[in-house]
Amino acid sequence: MRRLFSTFARGWPGVGLLVLRLVSGISLIWRAVEKLNGAPCPVQLTVLNVLAVGLGLLLLAGLCTPLAGTLVAGIQVCGIFWKVADPWSLVFVGTIGAALAMLGPGSWSVDARLYGWKRIDPLS
Repeated sequence: MRRLFSTFARGWPGVGLLVLRLVSGISLIWRAVEKLNGAPCPVQLTVLNVLAVGLGLLLLAGLCTPLAGTLVAGIQVCGIFWKVADPWSLVFVGTIGAALAMLGPGSWSVDARLYGWKRIDPLS
């Protein structure tokens, strides 16, 4: 992880990345749980929804963020082609996932604690 990001964003940029992670993680979990509790759907969509819940939890924690963000973007692209939901909401969450994969998790994350600083101090 340290090779991917030479520094983990601190201060307001770190808070911004935290907000992006929270929005995308909550959105993924909310929509996937809603679909899992609804009418039965094909097996591949059920698997994608379970995967989306797991990826949403990883993004919330900021753990394995580059991998989780890349997989989120991939799942959203699959959803667009399979016409699962409103395509613009899928584009929105997929874009945030791709951005998090490229930018990193920020200083308020498990990744920063494990692979970066040993102290989380985002506003200094």
